[in-house]
Amino acid sequence: MQERFLRACWRKPVDRTPAWYMRQAGRYLAEYRELREAHGVLEIAKTPKLAAEIARLPVEKLGVDAAILFADIMVPLEPMGVGFHIEDDVGPVIHEPIAERKDVDRLAAIDPEKDLTFIAETIGLLRDAVDVPVIGFSGAPFTLASYLIEGRPSRDFAKTKALMFRDETTWRRLMDVLADMVATYLRFQVKAGAHAVQLFDSWVGALGPADYARYAQPFSRAVFEGTRGLGVPRIHFGTNTATLLEQMRDAGGEVIGIDWRIPIDEAWQRLGDGVAIQGNLDPAALLAGREFAIARTREIMDRAGGRPGHIFNLGHGVAPGTPPEVLAAVTEAVHAHGGLP
Repeated sequence: MQERFLRACWRKPVDRTPAWYMRQAGRYLAEYRELREAHGVLEIAKTPKLAAEIARLPVEKLGVDAAILFADIMVPLEPMGVGFHIEDDVGPVIHEPIAERKDVDRLAAIDPEKDLTFIAETIGLLRDAVDVPVIGFSGAPFTLASYLIEGRPSRDFAKTKALMFRDETTWRRLMDVLADMVATYLRFQVKAGAHAVQLFDSWVGALGPADYARYAQPFSRAVFEGTRGLGVPRIHFGTNTATLLEQMRDAGGEVIGIDWRIPIDEAWQRLGDGVAIQGNLDPAALLAGREFAIARTREIMDRAGGRPGHIFNLGHGVAPGTPPEVLAAVTEAVHAHGGLP
């Protein structure tokens, strides 16, 4: 059980395809909703006992092959001097969004050993509580920059792109600072015991290939260069990135995460055999009922063809309102599909 997910990340044969789900510790679980009635997201993330318990639940309830650290991608920004709060049904709201160079210059370097000890403690508790690998994570530089500049979640990322295009010097300075922070943060998580790490570039699909190559890829590559040699697989994930897959592969990562907008066999053909692939069920399929979700799951498994290096996941996070029993049935269907001997 411990080795299945990691072996797949390294493209080695497995007894069955491993499965885990982004946001598998979230609002679809009654226990999480109950906990949230008394505690905020950041409070839970900063309380290792609570964070580890929430991260443990899906392993027990769903039979998944990995646990992911419960935190928020904004957590490492706080010790940089970024003031923010998280609004329910909105997301992070930045108190003083970045608009010019002086705003970038006020960002401090982080010292995870001092500023983020609760993350290390959570990873330690989670490792003790589960018999599957623990995944650490961070937001990618572009995605973090978009929050810092927009001030809150955005649909068009107009402010982010305007600064990026208008003042490339300031943009590159901000991205350098963020890339250095992210690499430091991920190294810290691995030192604390994470078996793998994922870089979430959730909003980079807002860029076309030329702009990705100029304004985002160098900084994601810097993160992967800064985490080279740690001995753990690194997952590179984005949404709406069907036009960017080869560039994301070239930026780095042993595993490329894909969403549902491209068939998994087509993505694999484009990416080649040098990387594993994570994905790629549409989270909405889980809301359509057990029979439909399992049918879609089997389609993905058939397209993956049992080749080494497939980690089953959703194309994005588990949606609120998802019936846990459907997600458990999907996990069982993945495992029943088998793997290479």
